[in-house]
Amino acid sequence: MSTDQQPRANNGVFRTKTVEQSIRDTEEPEHALKKSLSAWDLMVFGVGVIIGTGIFVLTGKVAKENAGPATALAFIAAGIVCALAALCYAEFASTVPVAGSAYTFAYASIGELPAWIIGWDLVLEFALGTAVVAVGWSGYVRSLMDNIDWHLPAALEGPDVPGGTFDILAFLLVLVLTVVLVLGMKLSARITALVVAIKVTVVMIVIVAGLFFIVGDNYEPFIPPAVTPEGGGSNWDAPLVQLLFGYEATNFGVMGIFTAASVVFFAFIGFDVVATAAEETKLPQRDMPRGILGSLFICTVLYVAVALVVTGMQHYTELSVSAPLADAFKAAGHPFYAGVISFGAAVGLTTVCLILLLGQTRVFFAMSRDGLLPRFFSKTHPRFKTPYRPTILLGVIIAIVAGFTSINELATLVNIGTLFAFVVVAFGVIVLRRTRPDLPRAFRTPWVPVLPILSIAASLWLMLNLPGETWFRFAVWMVIGIVVYFLYGRRHSRLGQEGQAAKY
Repeated sequence: MSTDQQPRANNGVFRTKTVEQSIRDTEEPEHALKKSLSAWDLMVFGVGVIIGTGIFVLTGKVAKENAGPATALAFIAAGIVCALAALCYAEFASTVPVAGSAYTFAYASIGELPAWIIGWDLVLEFALGTAVVAVGWSGYVRSLMDNIDWHLPAALEGPDVPGGTFDILAFLLVLVLTVVLVLGMKLSARITALVVAIKVTVVMIVIVAGLFFIVGDNYEPFIPPAVTPEGGGSNWDAPLVQLLFGYEATNFGVMGIFTAASVVFFAFIGFDVVATAAEETKLPQRDMPRGILGSLFICTVLYVAVALVVTGMQHYTELSVSAPLADAFKAAGHPFYAGVISFGAAVGLTTVCLILLLGQTRVFFAMSRDGLLPRFFSKTHPRFKTPYRPTILLGVIIAIVAGFTSINELATLVNIGTLFAFVVVAFGVIVLRRTRPDLPRAFRTPWVPVLPILSIAASLWLMLNLPGETWFRFAVWMVIGIVVYFLYGRRHSRLGQEGQAAKY
């Protein structure tokens, strides 16, 4: 097979864009991104986005509501699912070093319509993720302001606060980060490195200091007995797997661990965002696998340690849902540590927002460069070489969404979008191994097709543990995306237009 293989089925919705063609598109001066990132930068990005809402907020929520002390096992389960997916991402990111992550990978392996669907999915995932984390950041900042007796007007504290309507802090954060991303990736990397250093220090303080306040009785029972929540298994809040197979919804017990894993999975979103920066990496073939796998390993170890410490410090039934780490130290009589944690969380969540916003703009940019979205958005800034047009558009939209968003409504929708991307990438690895065995692969996913199949099965299992209501919202968004593709994307696709031109 030629190394410059022609796309298959140029007029069909499953036409593929070759790896060589994807790489050539990155060399067009007006649509080229600046290569400035190293393996260290990528690992910092990964740790910067992974350590955030999950460790500072979700730990207490799932321990109290779903898994008790076994939350540590939920983090391990979610980490295993991510590790399987990360091995697939590493092969693609080193083989196809092009902006767009799972969207670009799907375009090169499965076809245009699946690529569009996953791109549409990622745009929603990163947008909602940015908004949710911005609202969480706002909550920690307001808590710090309360400590020094500064208070915002109630109307500007956001919809999560009684009497609040607009979250001015979340709104302003997203706008500031939009400016940082327009100014350049290296600046973003430097800011992220500083913030990550602060954040990891705070996490280590939690682990080391918390060890001295663990009470063994708090681990009893480690896996609490299963309980049936009010409403039984017939309501839309129950996991889909329970609705499908007709047994009663339960919290805690073994099933509670999997339910918790599907929720804390939000805490691992990040290594896939690293893949969106492949085009801006100096040596992607070497550095992308290191950045993806290294950041995931570091964060999984930290997550499990924090979950064990916080559930040992305070009984899971007494944990706070909004600020569990800080409140656990307050309950132990050490408000100083609580203040340090609140500060670390507020600072740390800024990088989560920054990198999620980065991921979204790169996917949007890649889709517009392919013509599936207006090409107007694929021109880079003449000086900064950043995709400034989609960055500004999406930044303003997300800032407004963050101002009016309640944090509890959207986290699970982000999770299902990410898991769906994992399924597509794992399937794409299998397909591309069969259709392009000649491609040079700097990193090869081991045990293909067994490992990708395990990744698909594990991701689907966590998806089934998400609420039925989440599945319904996700299906509605996907239907809208398919309609947009057939009304606009299919007719304006550069690949399709080149295929038509080749006929004449």
